[in-house]
Amino acid sequence: MSDASSGSSEAGPDHEHEHHEHEGPGYATPQAAIEEGDRENLAYVMSLYVGTDVDASDFVAVVDLDPDSETYCEIVDRIEMPEKGDELHHFGWNACSSSCHMEGLERRHLIVPGQRSSRIHVIDTKDRRNPELVEVIEPEEVFEHDLSAPHTVHCVPDGEIMISMLGDADGELPGGFLQLNDDFEIEGRWDPPGEIEMNYDYWYQPRQNVMVSSEWAAPKTYYPGFDLDDVEAGNYGRKLHFWDWEAGTVEQTIDLGEEGLIPLEVRFLHTPESTHGFVGAALSSNVFHFWEDDGEYRAEKVIDFESREHPDWDMPVPALPTDILISMDDRYLFGSNWLHGDIWMYDVSDPSNPRRADSLSIGGTFGEIQEVQGRELAAGPQMIQLSLDGERLYWTTSLFSSWDDQFYPEEAERGSVMLKADVDPRNGTLELDEEFLVDWGELPEGPARAHEIRWPDGDCTSDVWQ
Repeated sequence: MSDASSGSSEAGPDHEHEHHEHEGPGYATPQAAIEEGDRENLAYVMSLYVGTDVDASDFVAVVDLDPDSETYCEIVDRIEMPEKGDELHHFGWNACSSSCHMEGLERRHLIVPGQRSSRIHVIDTKDRRNPELVEVIEPEEVFEHDLSAPHTVHCVPDGEIMISMLGDADGELPGGFLQLNDDFEIEGRWDPPGEIEMNYDYWYQPRQNVMVSSEWAAPKTYYPGFDLDDVEAGNYGRKLHFWDWEAGTVEQTIDLGEEGLIPLEVRFLHTPESTHGFVGAALSSNVFHFWEDDGEYRAEKVIDFESREHPDWDMPVPALPTDILISMDDRYLFGSNWLHGDIWMYDVSDPSNPRRADSLSIGGTFGEIQEVQGRELAAGPQMIQLSLDGERLYWTTSLFSSWDDQFYPEEAERGSVMLKADVDPRNGTLELDEEFLVDWGELPEGPARAHEIRWPDGDCTSDVWQ
């Protein structure tokens, strides 16, 4: 059984976090997030013009998700970046449930990096429907710490912010981690230089004093697009790194081998006592389960998506599971197969033996449904986000501008969409909501791409518990 379902605790004897007084942002426990969280009525969505013919700045879209609203399914506001070409990609909050013991902190500011520019923006969401850009950290300030290409943003328990960085100042390896203070000033590197070569996503479990990070490649490798020669040359990652969270040093590295090529999104279970988690290996089309056993972390492939033949391809088409997330109750693992066009959910009550619950075949290279409300889908499901109660799953369709142009060039001409499925957690089923469509192809400046999604009150890919 999972730690979540068994209620087992691996915490130390002095652990009292479950009973601490809730004073700061977020929720005291994952179960409190499920029970106390409101329905998501707004979404913030990373939106970009990089790689299109539109000469405009990237922006954060505010999407109305209130079914009772007159502007339901519409982009009701856009926070435009001051410069062009940032490639907005992933973003996060200044504070989340990991800081719920910190009196005075608010989950109010979005930290919005540019993947290509290394420029870091700070957006104040005090007015949720009309946020405003309030701070910009210029790339030169980032390069001073020999880092570039910011990716995953997590708040850390004491109100600071940590960002995984995929390259050095020249876009080569090694990457590392950049730390901001609660005034949004760069404090410096979180890690000693040289602890890792490649970097990508990360997640931490403070109660277990562990952080796990994954690998993509050097920015100069993936910026131009995907090249099979880079795979042959070993330029893509296949390792997981387990860190001492307090010391900021790598304690163990697991090489996932050929079946673990490009381990991208990495998630611990939400239960803070747990040491179980999952990572999707995009290029190998697998999902690995990792867990701690007698002081050592182990990893094992538990889900395998087979490649499929297609007449327009010279090789079997890999599924490319580019995003995964875990429901707040730790029961289901959701994911997207960008090339195959699948949205899937597995029951991970026993994380060593995931059981396929359901899937949707939509968009992508093989999707059975290729249009919604008459809108043709130009790409497969990509970034996903789940409601706190686990009953609504949303997704967008852009991966990375140069990779979009390579595999789905029509995405630049038609723009991305945001779609939704209704989830029945009791029976483990997905059903496409055919009434829901947000279209980035109808914007005044021209079609835009859409990537990561966040809710104002926290979500399944940004909240961590102490």
